[in-house]
Amino acid sequence: MGLAGIFVGLGLLIWLSYRGWSVLVLAPAAALIAALFANEPLLAHWTQTFMSSAAGFLAQFFPLFLLGAVFGKLMDDSGSVQTIARFMTEKLGPKRAMLAVVLAGALVTYGGVSLFVAFFVLAPMAHALFRAADIPARLMPAAIALGTSTFTMSALPGTPAIQNAIPMPFFGTTAFAAPGLGVIAAAIMLGFGMWWLRRAEGAARRSGESYAPVAVDKHVSAAEDPVVRERATTSGSFDPAEVTHGQHGAGQPGIVVALLPLVMVVLVNLLMALVILPRLDTSYLEEPRFGGITIANVGGVWAVLVALTAAIALLVALNWRRLPSLRATVDAGANASVLPVVCVASLVGFGAVVAAMPAFDLVREWVLGIGGGPLVSLALSTNILAALTGSASGGLTIALDALGATYMELAATTGIDPALMHRVAVIGAGTLDSLPHNGAVVTLLAVCGTGHRESYFDIVMVGIVGALIALIAVIVLGTALGSF
Repeated sequence: MGLAGIFVGLGLLIWLSYRGWSVLVLAPAAALIAALFANEPLLAHWTQTFMSSAAGFLAQFFPLFLLGAVFGKLMDDSGSVQTIARFMTEKLGPKRAMLAVVLAGALVTYGGVSLFVAFFVLAPMAHALFRAADIPARLMPAAIALGTSTFTMSALPGTPAIQNAIPMPFFGTTAFAAPGLGVIAAAIMLGFGMWWLRRAEGAARRSGESYAPVAVDKHVSAAEDPVVRERATTSGSFDPAEVTHGQHGAGQPGIVVALLPLVMVVLVNLLMALVILPRLDTSYLEEPRFGGITIANVGGVWAVLVALTAAIALLVALNWRRLPSLRATVDAGANASVLPVVCVASLVGFGAVVAAMPAFDLVREWVLGIGGGPLVSLALSTNILAALTGSASGGLTIALDALGATYMELAATTGIDPALMHRVAVIGAGTLDSLPHNGAVVTLLAVCGTGHRESYFDIVMVGIVGALIALIAVIVLGTALGSF
């Protein structure tokens, strides 16, 4: 009965969340159903197991959600994201429309801008480029997804994406874990994705398919759609309802000024993670009042926090006159972080209750018994949970909360570098999370003004198939050569 309760609770969570119900209600309800089937104490699991785990996630990662959302909103309202998009458009032009959209998305998201902010800025730019190049608009979501939601989210070393930050406390790693393997994976994702997009564009031209007019203001209505918002906040780190809040400046900065905050994020993150923090005396962290931890448990998160803080300060200094209402912009960014982090924390609480059920031992034994070694089982567990929850961050945290300590023990006994496990876990979570019910997919299609029927297959190819190929390559190379 206990195992049946887990599946019933999970099924209810998936079905009702797909129909637009709030995860804030569904997650504790599904957790209590699992506890009821197992004849476990309901209130104890709600207040002690569920809430303790959710609160733990908030304590670890809310600062990242907060600063990331504020930074993204400042980049948007200052006109910096628009400047970068315009620069790519002018330099590459309609003849290389696909590449322009992909690179513009990659540049802003690798620099720390939320992919949801990027969606709303890139969609009008992509429409203009695709119209000029006479490329079908149905291919636009796949191009944006490739640049914003694949290699810059899970593969490129140093990316400040929340998915890349989640494994750091579990494995004692930094955002630059397994940099060589990350670069190889990113190259595979980008190369395969561009090959597929060019192939799809060529097939459309040969069949006589051309650009069909689409309402370019779809991104405005998408931001106000309650179903889009509900799904987006479960899978992302920015509440799309706040995209239209704040106040945009009248002008736009030059390309150098627009790029400097993004460069600051990467450089400060690198210096903090690899140079500054390792040289500091952080023995005070071992005191009971700080949790009796070491710098390995928090160093990666600290590095990203300092990087985002420095970038925000630089961005405000450079764009002071282009931010007519700094308070409104910061408020919108801060508000945009709250619902996503609480939704993901609720999924983590659900996972904690499931992991506390006696029947979960059967699930743990099955996962750890998968052939191919710890890397394969880790990849499959993050894949499956990200697919079921429709959230890379939620699925990844649930998997590592339940099995992270076990994988660290396996790493120690088998000689696997935790950095390799970090990279495999992140890439694994960023594959099957792009199923039709994923909030990022739903939001992207709504913003672009297309639907699943005409655009989703191409998203699968660039967002799932390419990532799976890269994941396999990382596991094979990591098994043969170790982490590098």
